[in-house]
Amino acid sequence: MPNKNLSLRDQTTEFLLYTAPNGAIKVEVLLGNESIWLTQKRMAELFGVGVAAISKHLDNIYASGELQQEATISILETVQQEGSRQVARKLEYFNLDAVISVGYRVNSAQATQFRIWATALIKEYIIKGFAMDDERLKNGRYFGKDYFRELLERVRSIRASERRIYQQITDVFAECSIDYDPKSETTRLFYAHVQDKFHFAITGHTAAEIISHCAPVILREVVPATLREVVPVILREVVPVILREVAGSICEARAC
Repeated sequence: MPNKNLSLRDQTTEFLLYTAPNGAIKVEVLLGNESIWLTQKRMAELFGVGVAAISKHLDNIYASGELQQEATISILETVQQEGSRQVARKLEYFNLDAVISVGYRVNSAQATQFRIWATALIKEYIIKGFAMDDERLKNGRYFGKDYFRELLERVRSIRASERRIYQQITDVFAECSIDYDPKSETTRLFYAHVQDKFHFAITGHTAAEIISHCAPVILREVVPATLREVVPVILREVVPVILREVAGSICEARAC
C-alpha cells in the first residue's frame, strides 16, 4: 500500500517552479521528506503529455519492480478549485524517484529536455566524481535542508586525506626533478619531511610528538606489563625507520 503519511515541514504547502530551457514550463510541486512530490497531472504538465501516458508508464515501472509503490507514493488531502467550489480530495503524490523514472520513459520534447539535463549531470558525475548545482548551494534550503555544510564536511574530509595529498606532492616533485630517483636518500628525506609537515598541519604535532604523546596511553591501555620495558625502545628506534620506509615506498610507487 502507498505511504499515507506524507510529513510536510511546518504543515504548509510549498511550491517549486521547474522551468525548461525555453522558459515555457512551470510546474507546482510539493516539498516534503527532502524530495519533490508530483501528482500524475503535474507530471503530465512537466513532460508535456497526457495523464494517461503518465499512468501507463507508472504502471510499467511498478510492474517491473524498478520502484516500489510504498516507497514512492504518498496520499495527501489537497484542496483544489472545481468551478466555483473549493473541494478537498485525496490525491496520490509521487516522489522524485518516480518522476525521474517516468522522465526516462516518456516520449515528448519536454521529456527529451529533461533527459538531456539529467544525462549531463550523470556524465559529469562519472567523469569528475562529483556534480554540483552552484546556485542551489549558494541559496540553500530548496528541500528544507541546507546541504552546504555537508558539502564543506565532505570537501574537508577529502582535503585531509594524506594519500590524496601525497599523490599530488609526488607528482609535482617527480615532474620538477630532472634526475628523479625514488630510491635516493634525498628523495626519502624529502618525503619524510613533507609527512612531518602534514602531521603538524592536521594535528598541530610532528610525527615524533604524536608518538611521544601516544606512548603512555599505549603502554597503559594496550601493552602487557611484561612488554612495557621493550615498547619505548621500539617507539624510539623502530618507528622512525618505519616512517622513513613509508615515505620511500610512496616514492617507489610513484615511479612504478
